[in-house]
Amino acid sequence: MEERILGRTGRKVSVIGLGTWQLGADWGTVDPAQATAILAASVEAGVTFFDTADVYGDGRSEAAIGAFLADNPGVDITVATKMGRRVEQVPENYVLPNFRQWIDRSRSNLGVDALDLVQLHCPPTAVYQSGEVYDALDTLVSEGAIRNYGVSVERTDEALAAIARGNTASVQIILNAFRLKPLDEVLPAAKAAGVGIIARVPLASGLLSGKYSKDTAFAANDHRNYNRDGSAFDVGETFSGVDYEQGLEAVRDFEALLPDGTATAQAALAWIIAQDGVSSVIPGARTVEQARANAAAADLAGLGADLDEGVRAVYDKYFRATVHPRW
Repeated sequence: MEERILGRTGRKVSVIGLGTWQLGADWGTVDPAQATAILAASVEAGVTFFDTADVYGDGRSEAAIGAFLADNPGVDITVATKMGRRVEQVPENYVLPNFRQWIDRSRSNLGVDALDLVQLHCPPTAVYQSGEVYDALDTLVSEGAIRNYGVSVERTDEALAAIARGNTASVQIILNAFRLKPLDEVLPAAKAAGVGIIARVPLASGLLSGKYSKDTAFAANDHRNYNRDGSAFDVGETFSGVDYEQGLEAVRDFEALLPDGTATAQAALAWIIAQDGVSSVIPGARTVEQARANAAAADLAGLGADLDEGVRAVYDKYFRATVHPRW
């Protein structure tokens, strides 16, 4: 699989990574053995980048990755985790003593002395502007607890604030065929600054898999059920913030762009990795088959470029007026 440099980390990572929110919680139940199988299948398919967070299943996702790495010591995987959502979301909580506590827990879960990449996990907007926050992160790098730091954001203005800081290694942002605003300013600014871009929610919570209908039911503990109104966390995290039924219509238009026999999800991933400035895209997988199919999308980069005009037309038709101003 193609690898690209992940911004200021200097590390090469696969263009298709693995997002592991679903291995911890909020997507229904995943058996621990199944989680291990998904990690193994991803690595076998060429994935060298795992993304997790300390709140995914209250650490279960990190622990699953840690156990896998311990059982496979020869595997060279870059692991990015996130911190900051284990406490009330107020700027006052983003301080060095808390960072130390959160990082120590993640290091224990992952079984490592130093974390490859730690990302602030969608904190309040003011945090991205705080010099003290970046000073604290620089301290952790100098002490060897973390090797690099970045941010995960909800909005493009937050991404641009982080990119402007000299030691931000990467920005993780929602980017998919239904969320194009990062293409306007964020990707060009990141490329100019040497900051990596990690594209998250690449399939709009599964909408762009092409497998859902009006009758699809989601489990009670699946955020695609309980967070459609944004009552649990930012609604942009669920179906990229688009109306579900309108999203189904847009998927049909997207599928009309594809050559016969092309899997919808693979085409959606291929479009993302064809965007200039993207380092890696991190789809989740709840089965071994999904993990393998996601990784195979790396072979379709040429198709991704061919889809660009059509993707923008679908976005303009359905989402530009409602989605573009919000995030």
